[in-house]
Amino acid sequence: MMKDPYSNEAERIEEEDHDGEPLYDNRIDAANAVKYTAYVMLFMGFLYFLVAFILPMFD
Repeated sequence: MMKDPYSNEAERIEEEDHDGEPLYDNRIDAANAVKYTAYVMLFMGFLYFLVAFILPMFD
């Protein structure tokens, strides 16, 4: 049956039961993964700088 478009009745919205961890825990885990990936990339860039530019000065 179709709903009356001019009806002022509010629809009932049922909340879904989420099994496991809440959504914000997953967001925190994802943010930490991005943060530590950035740290590793910066460290690798620093090592590349040392090997490519600083070490040849001592030869």
